[in-house]
Amino acid sequence: MSKQHTSTSQQRQQQNDRANALNNNRGTSGTNPTNAHVHGNRGKQLNPNQR
Repeated sequence: MSKQHTSTSQQRQQQNDRANALNNNRGTSGTNPTNAHVHGNRGKQLNPNQR
């Protein structure tokens, strides 16, 4: 057995994280936790009611 499987799995995980960071699940009732973490406090800062 070689460790190539682990490398491929890790690469796929990185690709999934990158895709999740860009995907905000627009049009659904759920949220994407990775996207929310990436964008942090941005929504509150942009909301004119919070200024």
